[in-house]
Amino acid sequence: MRVRKIGATAASVLLLMSLAACGDDGGGGGEKTLTYWASNQGPSLDADRQVLQPELDKFTQQTGIKVELEVIGWPDLLNRILAATASGQGPDVLNIGNTWSASLQATGAFLPFESAEIDTLGGKDRFLGPSFAATGATGQPPTSMPLYGLAYGLFYHKRLFAEAGITTPPKNWTEFVAAGKRLTKGGQWGLAVEGASYTENAHHAFIFGQQHGADFFDGAGKPQFTGPHHVMAVKQYLDFMATDKIANPSNAEYSTPNQPIGDFAKGKAAMLLWQSNAISLLAAAGMKPDEYGVAPIPIADPLPPGGKRVNSHVAGINISVFKNTENRDGALELVKFLTSSGEQQILNKALGSLPVVKDAYSDPAFETPVIKVFQDVLANTAGPLPQVPEESKFETTVGSGMRDLFAKIASGQPVGEAEVAAALTKAQQEMGTGG
Repeated sequence: MRVRKIGATAASVLLLMSLAACGDDGGGGGEKTLTYWASNQGPSLDADRQVLQPELDKFTQQTGIKVELEVIGWPDLLNRILAATASGQGPDVLNIGNTWSASLQATGAFLPFESAEIDTLGGKDRFLGPSFAATGATGQPPTSMPLYGLAYGLFYHKRLFAEAGITTPPKNWTEFVAAGKRLTKGGQWGLAVEGASYTENAHHAFIFGQQHGADFFDGAGKPQFTGPHHVMAVKQYLDFMATDKIANPSNAEYSTPNQPIGDFAKGKAAMLLWQSNAISLLAAAGMKPDEYGVAPIPIADPLPPGGKRVNSHVAGINISVFKNTENRDGALELVKFLTSSGEQQILNKALGSLPVVKDAYSDPAFETPVIKVFQDVLANTAGPLPQVPEESKFETTVGSGMRDLFAKIASGQPVGEAEVAAALTKAQQEMGTGG
């Protein structure tokens, strides 16, 4: 579907005509060119284009359907998608963060994957269970399918660890902070963070929250950000810069993955808490695989009351189809192509992520010790972010609040429990439910 440069009224009429013509179970037809918004997974937008374009050309050769590709960076992706759902002027096919699945499902703008559509992809059981569980709200047909699997891990710099006399990666947070202090000296820091990224901040709020026994939504899907355990969870992450002083205050301004990952690759930081796609970014930064190790992110020992052994969320990228596409059949054909075993192996190897279908794991590339760590985390100690309509708003409000607190820390202002509690109260108020 091409973006239509028409007035709002005309757009609404055409949208209704399109829906009437295609319907939820509509056919689909005519137009042979698909537009595809891909999320940025590699070291740059151009690097992603170089990975994806040959595969999309292969799709065109097989089907006769052309694909216009646009790779969109994470700072812009959610806003672009929300604008498209509101205007009806979006792509035919697009990638979404899997944590946004229920939020975007609630807009009603995406094609539901009923049993018939899922069967054409090989059936639900072909996908990894945790990845498939993050495709939409429970009890409703999903409006996205898993595309790339991701999980968080602790990346550690082998040379810097050896120079500090540290022989094993930390297993709990006491060991983590102690190692970070030994590794922080001169222009070198124990940890690199992306302090200005609301998504990274929100992911860590969830992980630390789970270990502290704090859920950010209650059983009815209502936000609950302001409990003492929520404050302790967020403060623990901020304290790596504020009181532990193992993260460089300049990291408060980091807003792209290349910045902290670049510091790690250059030996300016010794640890990263990052998703598995850091592998491709480290390679692009010139760091060889044998120069770093990967271990599970530490877990509190002992866990606080109610705490859970969670050290990642079920991370990943899903693929969706806009309901008003003019080429429904072609869009579904592209989803089938990108989730095929062969393309899963090609794309996930290139992007440093994990296949989401079981039959792709026969490739030896997914049998390495590093990949095994992420697979084990995803299967055993990753928790799903709540599949509720307000989830994406949780990421923007809490993550942005943490961004502002990092900025205060970097400027020398005190950030204690009172400041964290105030920021979380403000975030909850911004959800529209009162503080």
